[in-house]
Amino acid sequence: MMDWTDRHCRFFHRLMSRETLLYTEMVTAPAVVHGDRDRLLGFDAAEHPVALQLGGSDRAELAQATRIAAEYGYDEINLNVGCPSDRVQSGAFGAVLMTQPALVAACVAAMRAASPVEVTVKCRIGVDDQEPAHILPDFLRQISAAGVRRVTIHARKAWLQGLSPKENRDIPPLDYPLVYRMKDAVPEMHLSINGGVASLDEADAHLRAGMDGVMIGRAAYHTPADILLEADRRIFGAASPARDPVEVAHLMLPYIEGHLSAGGRLHQITRHMLGLFAGRPGARGWKRVLSEGAHKPGAGPALVERALAEITQRAA
Repeated sequence: MMDWTDRHCRFFHRLMSRETLLYTEMVTAPAVVHGDRDRLLGFDAAEHPVALQLGGSDRAELAQATRIAAEYGYDEINLNVGCPSDRVQSGAFGAVLMTQPALVAACVAAMRAASPVEVTVKCRIGVDDQEPAHILPDFLRQISAAGVRRVTIHARKAWLQGLSPKENRDIPPLDYPLVYRMKDAVPEMHLSINGGVASLDEADAHLRAGMDGVMIGRAAYHTPADILLEADRRIFGAASPARDPVEVAHLMLPYIEGHLSAGGRLHQITRHMLGLFAGRPGARGWKRVLSEGAHKPGAGPALVERALAEITQRAA
């Protein structure tokens, strides 16, 4: 999720789940090749397992970006062929590449040749006037022939003509049954489903329907305690790394102190923490204290402690 799942967000999320695979926001291959690599690719070792999402359509540039990224220690390199953003349309990458499966196959083949770690794909079921039931099986077969074994499918079309990126997340209807049928079409592939998944109950239903994995985006961001803090126990059969959201907030304090001592600002971290207590007593006060104070000069861990008091006072 562009501008959302940065390194601070991922560190925060990792405190709630040891097992969940975390994804970076999408980074373009040209930015990796020509830009500030440490800023774009750097991450804390505690984030593992973590996958980098790349955007691009130039196979040589994608291969070079993949080679660079692999040196940073990512567990997976993912080619994003699902993002409907205006920025990716103009750059000939993202969901628009659903119309060019042969090019996608060539790109992932080049990436795999350059990468010591697995190369995966995230896609839509189709774009614009494409008929998903016709084009999606062929798309998957072509990238499978190029060596891709893991794909995450967002179960909506992307309407690149007429809908905004935000509208593309909600308006095109979900077609979960089509994604389920892809397991029969390409049984050798590990397929995860994405789109509209708002709870672990829904994630469990997809797994019981035969999917190999489930990607949860906005629900995990906005209600992380409901999704991530319960994921290890419910989905992976493992112990959760923290008892409750209060403990998670306390575990963030040393990380916050380190970020501030390196010259960072509090709001760069706390903007990702606003939903930690969503649906719980005191959540409004927690969010208000952080939203109003984290941008102010000198704001630090004491502000987080004050926001936590909104929770503990309500719980007393």
